[in-house]
Amino acid sequence: MAAPPVNRPLVMGVLNVTPDSFFDGGRYLEPADAVVRGRQMVAEGADLVDVGGESSRPGADPVDEVEELRRVLPVVEALAGEVRVSVDTAKPAVAAAAVAAGATLVNDISGTLWPVAAEHGVGWVSMHMRGTPRDMQLHPHYEDVVAEVHGTVLDAARRAAAAGVPEVWVDPGIGFGKTAVHNLTLLAHLAELVAGAADLGAGVLVGTSRKTFLGRLGRPGEDPRPVHDRLEESLATTTWALAQGAGMVRVHDVAGTAAAAALTGRPDRLAA
Repeated sequence: MAAPPVNRPLVMGVLNVTPDSFFDGGRYLEPADAVVRGRQMVAEGADLVDVGGESSRPGADPVDEVEELRRVLPVVEALAGEVRVSVDTAKPAVAAAAVAAGATLVNDISGTLWPVAAEHGVGWVSMHMRGTPRDMQLHPHYEDVVAEVHGTVLDAARRAAAAGVPEVWVDPGIGFGKTAVHNLTLLAHLAELVAGAADLGAGVLVGTSRKTFLGRLGRPGEDPRPVHDRLEESLATTTWALAQGAGMVRVHDVAGTAAAAALTGRPDRLAA
């Protein structure tokens, strides 16, 4: 089991083919529009395009399997020959169908789909989430958020390895059933997760892009800044994750992140 060897971190571009995702919901609901955006992200430097047909924003309602397949499959099929495609899903049937259409990574917020990845010989992301998108942010509580989150995703990685999954990534699930303090604590201890994953031959994927806790930074007691006004915080936390050893970051803002990933992975480029 191993994350693919690269000489720099990977950039995963977010492509939501949904009407209700928190940042770009509805913008790429039509397959043709989604494919155009996917190709644009490739031109901006994305190594992978992550196609998702069910919103996982806090409070989101679930989508039935037929509808999720309708949204996802045409986009996966169109892009798979041009860039590595991952599928963002928690449904086994959607994951399997997307892999048949050309996806080679299952980005799994439920942390349960390693049997699908093992059966089809593709990569798998084990993400941590407490609860479901509908209820995860109601009252998140941990005795020790670092120990609990790291333990959960690394245990899942071990199970995946034992099942024969060829490529495993672990994701601490920033914003998924966590307060702002939980998120910042996990980022502060990210190097520990990187080390634990490396012992298993796995990589670490981090996604902070445009999330609500970033809009709350420096604004105690106030409403968070709107999602389209969180670019600087997104780039800062993403660069922090890269500097701590994350092997992949999941972002909406591909071009700036790709530049940061290139510099983080190749420090010689900083020399004048």
